Amino acid sequence: MELVRNKEKTAEYRRRAQELVAQMTLEEKVMQTVHQSPAIGRLGIKAYNWWNEALHGVARAGTATVFPQAVGMAAAFDEDLMEQVGDAVSTEARAKFAMQQEGDDGDIYKGLTFWAPNVNIFRDPRWGRGHETFGEDPYLTARLGVRYIMGLQGHDEKYLKTAACAKHFAVHSGPEDVRHSFDAQVNEQDLRETYLPAFQACVQEAGVETVMGAYNRTNGEPCCGSGRLLQEILRQEWGFEGHVTSDCWAIKDFHEHHFVTATPVESAALAMNNGCDLNCGSLFLYLKQAVEEGLVDEKRLDEAVVNLFTSRMKLGVFDEKGENPYDNIPYTVVDSPGMRSLNQQVAQRCVVLLKNENNILPLKKDKIHTIGVIGPNADNRRALVGNYEGTASRYVTVLEGIQDYVGDEIRVLYSEGCHLYKDRTSGLAQENDRASEVRGVCRASDVIVAVMGLDASLEGEEGDTGNEYGSGDKPNLNLPGLQQDILKIAKESGKPVILVLLTGSAMAVTWEDEHLDAILQGWYPGAQGGAAIAKILFGEANPEGRLPVTFYRTTEELPPFEDYSMKGRTYRYMKQKALYPFGFGLSYTDYTYGNAALVSDDICGEKGVVLQAEVTNTGAMDGTETVQVYVGLEREDAPNPQLKKIVKVPLKAGETKEIEAVLPREAFMLYDKNGKHVLCPGTYHIYVGGSQPDARSRELTKKEVCHFQISLDSCGV
Repeated sequence: MELVRNKEKTAEYRRRAQELVAQMTLEEKVMQTVHQSPAIGRLGIKAYNWWNEALHGVARAGTATVFPQAVGMAAAFDEDLMEQVGDAVSTEARAKFAMQQEGDDGDIYKGLTFWAPNVNIFRDPRWGRGHETFGEDPYLTARLGVRYIMGLQGHDEKYLKTAACAKHFAVHSGPEDVRHSFDAQVNEQDLRETYLPAFQACVQEAGVETVMGAYNRTNGEPCCGSGRLLQEILRQEWGFEGHVTSDCWAIKDFHEHHFVTATPVESAALAMNNGCDLNCGSLFLYLKQAVEEGLVDEKRLDEAVVNLFTSRMKLGVFDEKGENPYDNIPYTVVDSPGMRSLNQQVAQRCVVLLKNENNILPLKKDKIHTIGVIGPNADNRRALVGNYEGTASRYVTVLEGIQDYVGDEIRVLYSEGCHLYKDRTSGLAQENDRASEVRGVCRASDVIVAVMGLDASLEGEEGDTGNEYGSGDKPNLNLPGLQQDILKIAKESGKPVILVLLTGSAMAVTWEDEHLDAILQGWYPGAQGGAAIAKILFGEANPEGRLPVTFYRTTEELPPFEDYSMKGRTYRYMKQKALYPFGFGLSYTDYTYGNAALVSDDICGEKGVVLQAEVTNTGAMDGTETVQVYVGLEREDAPNPQLKKIVKVPLKAGETKEIEAVLPREAFMLYDKNGKHVLCPGTYHIYVGGSQPDARSRELTKKEVCHFQISLDSCGV
């Protein structure tokens, strides 16, 4: 989908911004470079707080639709869905902004500049903030990031609906506890092949208005003051024209933790001189001194402030009310029935079916008298929402979803089972104080639904979680506390046990895979998550989610957390078999592929490589197949076959559809050790099917994918 902006209108905004900035004093300009920018009454400028969040809904500003956490939405593998969600979020944002402005409320989290999406690569499952991302794959992250930004920013020629932000630029994915001092060392090949592609797509395809620097250093330079990242790559190479913001209080890290500067003045100067326009924090107030001492040219300060006011003008806040189409969105759209319905649909499409022994799922109401629901996440609202969340008017936990769904037809018995991570639910009780209750529930039930996992108190941002681990990173990939003990009690009952995992990341559920009847990965499924999961359990909805991250068997098979080399990481570079591979997910129906053909094999041509295939739903239930296309080069140092195309195919039972996938030249190009994008000679393998072509996926799905190969004789850049 092409993004069209009126260049003349943008140029007009920049001229207006320049005229406005030219009237400001040095002190006034400096004050506009911090996130809480004061009013300048004599110029008709209102105060504005730049800090706002919309990771999966309008956050931290009262009632709003709380969609599934970002990594959960990534599991839908659906670009169109991401833009639809982004559009819904920005619709609520505009409605809330208009309401707040009427009340003269310009507080934090109440502007139109949203610091989302997070397009960092989830390279290590221990990283606490990984659930904010779209997973481990650069292609998937780029596609979903681009479309979410388009949804947030809208397609009006003249105005931005809201201003999105690609963060955290760049090479940022933990560890959280050292992020303020850490230097992420990365070679040029990994930088270009893994860490930068999503950011480049967000800038060049989506026209993202803002880019946020990361806390850490990358190859010695603090990201929020990196000439390489912010000047050479972002501005000069990619042509970025928006504004750059620091992460919050990141600039004071320059002298306090990174020790690349000695004083606050030097830190502010380093960031400003290297292209950071806005400071989330207050250190840029030292810019007045920096300009006076000759450390910063006032022309560079002018440029930064012009960038900021150009963004505000694109949002239409300096125009007469009613001039842009977004002024007319009524407050009643917020938390409306339509929004709740969309939220539930999104949550349904995020669920990944990981195991379904003997087709135990979907459950049949007429075969069940009593369901036992156990586990610390069964009735845990925090396990619905992830982090950077808004406030829903109603939350539906998995327990409530099942209770609402079955009504009086089936008895639902419930036990918390255990604390999420402690060894007892009450401080005065003995260890494992709910074990006997779990046995009683299991004994009296026909089937057990165990809802386990984590919540954002156990994985999240450093300083943002309140957990015993402190930093927000996971110490290992195991279910914490007594959760596995409770699952073993349930298994010993002899009743079928269905595990619903509510987590934002991969867990090493090897015992569970061997012993339990079914496993659903529900992520943090949003405020309507329990209703969506109940519909999946009872077959009113068919799971279509695919894993956007690899599920490993143990922590031991991972490289060191601090190592930013991609060797041995993610499906693209791992050598061992995964527990559950990237791209994997089962369905209640079955899909077959036929008449697969290579219509065009011209890698270098204008048309590119064109594939066609017929996809048939051979099962008894309607569903949606996620067609995945992978490309691999037959060469020792090349990555494993990589995802290069996704086609979503809704199919009624018995229906056949023909799909076409076009792969441009870029889909076959790799980066060499010097970071050059090259098309290498050799044999290319193309795989088309419902999973990636690895041995473990074939083992789990019991299916082969379609395979083509193309030989290329020459190499080009």
